[in-house]
Amino acid sequence: MKISYNWLKQFIDTDKTPEQISQILTGIGLEVESLEKVQAIPGGLEGLVIGYVKECRQHPNADRLKITRVDAGTGTELQIVCGASNVGLGQKVVVATVGTTVYPTGAEPFRINKSKIRGEESEGMICAEDEIGLGESHEGIMILDASAPIGDLAKDYFKLNDDYLYEIGLTPNRADAASHLGTARDIAAFIKTTINKPDVSGFKVDNTDRKIEVVVENEIACPRYSSLTITGIEVKDSPKWLKEKLAVIGLRSINNIVDITNYVLHGLGQPLHAFDADAIKGNKVIVKTCPQGTPFTTLDELERKLSADDLMICNAQEPMCIAGVFGGIGSGIKSSTKNVFLESAYFNPVWVRKTSKRHGLKTDASFRFERGTDPDITVFALKYAALLIKEVAGGTISSEISDIYPTSIKPFDVDLTYKNIDRLIGKAISHEEIRSIIQALDIQLVNESAQGLSLKVPPYRVDVTREVDVIEEILRIYGYNNIEIPAQIRASLNNSIRPEKDDVQNSISDLLTANGFNEILSNSLTKSSYSNDLDHAVKILNPLSNDLDVMRQSLLYSGLEAIAYNQNRRSADLKLYEFGKVYSVKDEQYIEVPRFSIFLTGADRAEQWNQKPHPVSFFMMKAVVDGLLERLNIKDLVAEDATCSKMAFGLQYMHGGKQLVKFGSVSVASLKKVDLDKEVFYADFNFDMVLAAVRKNKIVYQEVSKFPAVRRDLSMLVDQQVTFGQLKQIAQKTERKLLKETNVFDVYQGDRLPAGKKSYALSFTLQDEEKTLTDKAIDAIIQKLIYNFGKQAGAEIRK
Repeated sequence: MKISYNWLKQFIDTDKTPEQISQILTGIGLEVESLEKVQAIPGGLEGLVIGYVKECRQHPNADRLKITRVDAGTGTELQIVCGASNVGLGQKVVVATVGTTVYPTGAEPFRINKSKIRGEESEGMICAEDEIGLGESHEGIMILDASAPIGDLAKDYFKLNDDYLYEIGLTPNRADAASHLGTARDIAAFIKTTINKPDVSGFKVDNTDRKIEVVVENEIACPRYSSLTITGIEVKDSPKWLKEKLAVIGLRSINNIVDITNYVLHGLGQPLHAFDADAIKGNKVIVKTCPQGTPFTTLDELERKLSADDLMICNAQEPMCIAGVFGGIGSGIKSSTKNVFLESAYFNPVWVRKTSKRHGLKTDASFRFERGTDPDITVFALKYAALLIKEVAGGTISSEISDIYPTSIKPFDVDLTYKNIDRLIGKAISHEEIRSIIQALDIQLVNESAQGLSLKVPPYRVDVTREVDVIEEILRIYGYNNIEIPAQIRASLNNSIRPEKDDVQNSISDLLTANGFNEILSNSLTKSSYSNDLDHAVKILNPLSNDLDVMRQSLLYSGLEAIAYNQNRRSADLKLYEFGKVYSVKDEQYIEVPRFSIFLTGADRAEQWNQKPHPVSFFMMKAVVDGLLERLNIKDLVAEDATCSKMAFGLQYMHGGKQLVKFGSVSVASLKKVDLDKEVFYADFNFDMVLAAVRKNKIVYQEVSKFPAVRRDLSMLVDQQVTFGQLKQIAQKTERKLLKETNVFDVYQGDRLPAGKKSYALSFTLQDEEKTLTDKAIDAIIQKLIYNFGKQAGAEIRK
């Protein structure tokens, strides 16, 4: 939100500097993100002075140029070559001296240099109004009044005032501060001064010749609607003061009527809308909804299909404006407009927010209405705007104020206790100070007792409805920096489960990052088209867009989107990982589960002269997963085929009968959802199970064995459906003490084997920690393995 320093000072009398006001605003919760010096006119006419043309003669080498000698108050006359047809002797003019940067209207700024024009020296420029941003005319140079003082700065002559612009990071709950009045109210409360509201005592109805009937059919969507009619106005350019006010905060001047509505909006925080009264068919305004699909063309010349839940401002025949959001092309102010119907309303924030999102329209009006405006300011703002319109456009007020307000919006009743104030703030603030802050914030004091206060909070403070909210307001204005840090801090020591989650996460991150992986952090909001189970998805009630309408149920697609983003920018070889949560709903209970994912795609290494890169493979992913589990010392895993619609093939490791991790190649259907055509390998860990398994680890000292390990190999025929994981499990159950390692070093499937069979070659590493193994003991173990392989897996040993 943009706030002008000079505009603020219209509402409060203060000698605080812009920098001091900036510190105050940040201290009371309106964080100033930037403060810059600005001018209503680009460049602020810096370097331009008033000059007097003492000599003017024809250029000897050009028919359309003249050579002038100008007194610019420097003590030395300047020779300036000028091409304007209206330049002449004895004129007071605006001069841009050498070194000045000028800012032409609608063009890029340029610097004035000393130069030669057709062989004659020129030491500056005599300016036209469009050359210095004061207007759009280029018919000739600006000729000033003869009383203009020679050598004076042009910005002083034209009475340009420097201003300062605050960029405030307004939080969604502070709708009350979304204007210069609202911001000034907070400053006034802090510096203990009063607010200067505009004077509307001069408002009066001139006649009742142009009354327009108003009917509000939907009182829930429009609790209050105020309006009046002004006739005989002249639509033209806004006066200089109004243009400058709007220009400082970045608004372009449109015409005097529209500019006044914008001025009141940013000044008081109350959006207004001006209709061409002659375009209101039937001389009647109806606030209602229209049938679903009704076509309506907005000011941006786009035809939109209305929802049955869009509140519209209509005439007797058709809609004219989307209430609180955007005007229609047929009823707006035009250069030919003579009569104006002025609207000042309070619309239901929920209705405006839904309509704004539905049509993708964000305006200054909708920004305020959807956060909540002041229902009690509509008539005041209407009177203020009417007086300003009469000042800048003429006309007469030709109707009484119509104010439809069937059910008043009540203030919030809050009971406040001094005990809770002291407890929550951590400091005893005097009762007098508390009362002063409350009254300065426009909160009404209804009753006071020794224990506390009874208050009525104005309805425009939509975020202050509870005792704790009022206490926060008191602390905000009192000043966070005025609360001393206590010398003594009381705390209790809590035992936490070790290792802590962050330690495990950092250990995993360190390992993967050291092996060339990059961590990604993705949005938990995603698109519903990624979901395979929308019935259990957590849906967003008011999504920012259709691409962010559900909470993610898997980390897969956020990782694939990151891969697609990088591959579209010629970064195809990626090794990524992410820690995040996935969300679902079951039996009306929301479930939040931490997950951890790994992604591999492209080549396994960068191209080098002595090594060729190879595409990443399933076994590279398996090596990463196995290495990670080994680093975490997670054992007793059972490998199974992974059955998942998101994977073309893969494995899952079970731990204690539950899935710890699944990994494999992402299916083509999943890749197509993010427009990927290259193979991606993905691993998905249940991070809660990883933590539980790690926390069960016990660190026990064990001396390195002095006795040698022995390897034995077996080659066997098994059925096609038998997996290495099953054989490894049989081996581990057969010999738990001496069998240290089981590996597969060859797999063969071919024509020379019986149908439905395959050949496994397994290696077994045996070691006794206390003695050297004998051949007899080794052979006994191998015989047990052969017997159990044959009995439990139908294996036939090849000799």
